[in-house]
Amino acid sequence: MAFVDESVVNVALPRIEAALHTNLPAMQWIINAYTLCISALLLIGGAAADQFGRRRIFLLGIIIFALASLGCGLAPHIALLIVARAVQGVGAALLIPCSLALIGAAYPEKERGAAIGIWSGASAIAAGGGPLLGGWLVDHWSWRAIFLVNPVLALPTLWIAIRHVPESRDASAQRGLDWRGALLAFSGLGTLVYGLIGASHAGWGHFTVVASLVSGALLLAAFVQAEKRSRTPMMPLQLFKSRSFSGINLLTLLLYGALGGTLFFLPFLLIQAHGYSATAAGAVYLPFTVVLGLLSGWSGGLADRFGTRAPLVIGPIITGLSFALLGIVSGATRYWAFLLPMTMLGFGMAITVAPLTTAVVNAVDERQLGVASGINNAVASLASLLFVAVLGTVAMGAFGRSLDRHLATVTPSAEVRAVVASTRQEFATASLPPTMPERDRQTAQAVIAAAYVETIRLVMFIAASLCFAGALAAALTVGSSDTPCDRRR
Repeated sequence: MAFVDESVVNVALPRIEAALHTNLPAMQWIINAYTLCISALLLIGGAAADQFGRRRIFLLGIIIFALASLGCGLAPHIALLIVARAVQGVGAALLIPCSLALIGAAYPEKERGAAIGIWSGASAIAAGGGPLLGGWLVDHWSWRAIFLVNPVLALPTLWIAIRHVPESRDASAQRGLDWRGALLAFSGLGTLVYGLIGASHAGWGHFTVVASLVSGALLLAAFVQAEKRSRTPMMPLQLFKSRSFSGINLLTLLLYGALGGTLFFLPFLLIQAHGYSATAAGAVYLPFTVVLGLLSGWSGGLADRFGTRAPLVIGPIITGLSFALLGIVSGATRYWAFLLPMTMLGFGMAITVAPLTTAVVNAVDERQLGVASGINNAVASLASLLFVAVLGTVAMGAFGRSLDRHLATVTPSAEVRAVVASTRQEFATASLPPTMPERDRQTAQAVIAAAYVETIRLVMFIAASLCFAGALAAALTVGSSDTPCDRRR
């Protein structure tokens, strides 16, 4: 449920935008309200799992997530939808670290890579299959159906967890949770992202934007200081003394930032620029899903035998090349042109995901599994949170400039100018007046489609650069033989 809802909403964004009469910043908040709560509370979720029982916290997360999903599906307007998405994020912050920590506690280190590979494959199938399922539901039912399916999934999940998942906890974990740190992290990240999203309309020099960015930075600095002084920090800073652990999380930040930004904008390209249905847009993710699901267990076994540095360098490079290829083919009108880069994306992520997770789990003592997995998943969510906001601001500026360039190459009527102006404000193709002459209709559609293609091509090339930087970080920080003894030295 948690991984599906990180991806399924993307293909519904254009339809939600039209149904609720809103704009791109609101669409960013539908994604970011969810990832903000995950980013700020995953660490609390991991620590709570270690203290109070991983299965117990997992069950609590399922219940919160299911109830919040009902709220999303029934939300009458955008504000309530964003609030319900935030509560979903709270549930996901409990689900995600517990699921990995339960597996880490159940398997010895020699078998853990393959087990995590299966976990990664199942998660990847859920996340990758989400857009296809979501697109079908959006086209044949409603965007609300993508949320209302979660309570149905929650019932067998609760039954399986109660009947078949053993309880585990860290008997040596210190009592108490770092609520002060969680509040500072939530406030700092939320304020920072508010400023980043606001810059897309107000500009970087606007007082509110500058104040938000400065306040967010100060709050996050206060968070770091609080973690240094806390008796039970949710993010033990001593873990980052390990060059390998720090490098793994830097790679996670860059890789998942690129992935989150790409998956946010790709449906706009397919639906708004090329006119595909939501189902067809979701089906583009299918090669990514199939390849990632089939190969994740295999790549986890490779990490057990040969270490993690090689796949953590090669995988992000292939992923970066797939984003670059998506940028190159972004103007293609043939559907199949998008399938090759999405297949490459699945291959690159399959090589990366299981070794990345294995490296994180193996980098810490068993008693810190919940905290370590919480930190890494928080970094992944933080990456999506920040880069969706930053790339959204970059995209809005590039979109406006591109519209101006293409508008200057034609002789637009007043109606064409009005449609383009509306599209510029909302990053959504305005409804064309039924009385609009066919020539003007074609002109407006061509100008808008070309601007979408140029904008999203820029986003794809930025994402590729982030992946290449992540591969370099892994090459410089992760040990060639990723074993506990090597890391302790």
